[in-house]
Amino acid sequence: MSDHEQSPESRARRVDVARLAGVSPATVSFVLNRTSGQTISDETRQRVLGAVAELGYRPNRAAQGLRQGRSATIGFVSHDVDFGEFSAAAIKGAHEACISQGNLLLLVNTGGSNRQAEHLITDLLDRQADALIFAAVGTRSVLLPDAARRVPTILLNCFAPHDPVPAIVPDEERGGREGTQALLDLGHRDIAYLTGKPAQWATKARLRGFRAALRGAGLNPREHTVLPGNYHADSGYDLVRTLLRRGPLPTAIMCGNDRMAVGALLGLMEAGIRVPEDVSVMGYDDQFQLAAEVRPALSTVRLPYELMGRLAAEQLAGGRPGAPAGRTLVHCPPVMRGSTAAARRSRGA
Repeated sequence: MSDHEQSPESRARRVDVARLAGVSPATVSFVLNRTSGQTISDETRQRVLGAVAELGYRPNRAAQGLRQGRSATIGFVSHDVDFGEFSAAAIKGAHEACISQGNLLLLVNTGGSNRQAEHLITDLLDRQADALIFAAVGTRSVLLPDAARRVPTILLNCFAPHDPVPAIVPDEERGGREGTQALLDLGHRDIAYLTGKPAQWATKARLRGFRAALRGAGLNPREHTVLPGNYHADSGYDLVRTLLRRGPLPTAIMCGNDRMAVGALLGLMEAGIRVPEDVSVMGYDDQFQLAAEVRPALSTVRLPYELMGRLAAEQLAGGRPGAPAGRTLVHCPPVMRGSTAAARRSRGA
């Protein structure tokens, strides 16, 4: 064993690194923590890093946390029955931001239970989590557990009514407006909307955007068919069959989400209606493995969950919330693919 090799029972200390590099322990800390305001020469920095590599030195995070009053961990609380595709996107964004900041993301799932949420948040705080991201799928109001108020917390894709706790949510009204505008820009003037569940916050916001875009184009929203669905493919299919029974189809169909849009595509194909030659179809969510892989590939509006997760983690860097009180709205951009095309003149006239 060499003079500097560590036995399995031992662990290199900061003082060992300092001795090997010929500097003070404080200088080792300045180099490893990248402390601002300290002038360290490149030659000294390289000696310290070389000693760190030779000794296999790893900082004691627990000890650092005690000294600094923080553990460099953020708890991600998913308040849903299970982890779905959209949860995964938000977690991915938050995780990547944490890695770049030198933080660790601790993930728990409440199963949708408020009691379990309180228990798990308390457990995270007992493990010295500096801050929390409290997330839900399906933008909605939530009851924030009291334990979450002990540290900086950001709500992700949910909000607490009449509560100033920061919340990051998708700008659903703008998404509904811009998705509709994309169809209007293609010349469509007869657009039906097959919505998701009518009582849900996102459905109401998207419908407001749909109607606002129609009014902006000089059209009367009351003259455009709106049928309520349930965000599942079967309702997209059934609602298209309802449109077919009612008479001439519109030139474009907005759908509550991508699953409904896929159901609509199946119903139209079954009836011999070509997409997009006869009817354009627009989804919502950009559930990528679904929207990009069906044929024709689905035009849609993207829910920016990965970006939202990244923003939440960035705003909690250092355990200090950088988000303003209330709601921060994140843009939901249209993504145009093969299921939409210019309206035929005979229908658009």
